[in-house]
Amino acid sequence: MAEIKKTKAVIIENELLCDGIYSIWLREESIAKVAKPGQFLSIYCKEGSRLLPRPISICEINEEKTMLRVVFRVIGAGTNEIAEAKKMDEIEIMGPLGNGFFYENTSNSILIGGGIGIPPMLELAKNLPGKKQIVLGYRSETFLVDEFKLYGEVIIATEDGSVGTKGNVIDAMREHGITDGMIFACGPTPMLRGVKNFASEHNLVAQLSMEERMACGIGACLACVCKSKDKDHHSNVNNKRVCKDGPVFYADEIEL
Repeated sequence: MAEIKKTKAVIIENELLCDGIYSIWLREESIAKVAKPGQFLSIYCKEGSRLLPRPISICEINEEKTMLRVVFRVIGAGTNEIAEAKKMDEIEIMGPLGNGFFYENTSNSILIGGGIGIPPMLELAKNLPGKKQIVLGYRSETFLVDEFKLYGEVIIATEDGSVGTKGNVIDAMREHGITDGMIFACGPTPMLRGVKNFASEHNLVAQLSMEERMACGIGACLACVCKSKDKDHHSNVNNKRVCKDGPVFYADEIEL
């Protein structure tokens, strides 16, 4: 596993993609050279009252240019501070954190992202071989669609029906007859629960990247545990630490 570093990164680009969704490119050589799809960063605020870092998934990795991209939604004072950062500002980050997705020998993949679980699927889409069906679920306004189209067939679901299938990602998969392939998914727990049931119904292997509130980001505080099938060897209870043991788990490892 790559060494976790706490270091300073320089903001190269900060762009508003759509209402409340920001894209930031960071230059930081040591993390960019070892980060993997599905891992995340802890990003620290400069405001002294905000002690805990904000965990944000890595959207893209440009190892050659030593850059990392994060795409996130503003949901509070901390993420709002990060969104207001300017080009060439320095920002403190820690990473790469978590285990990321596990590559397996598959020629057909189904990538599923819901809401702010969509960005981490982009770097995975770039790296997975073979045929890729990419199912993206939004409330209404879409983002990153053109980038995903470079790497596979993109299918969209929106809650209000403004684009693609009206409903969720499972509705879109049923409408398009998607029933075969290894599943990689990231999104809110209700979506992941649906994906797990869909995978079981069709006898498919699924990897699920969980969204969870975190504190330390390195597995020490046990603030982000999820229920697991097997006992954790650290605590001897049926829990897994999302930040350290995850955020990616095989669907049959965890209870949702």
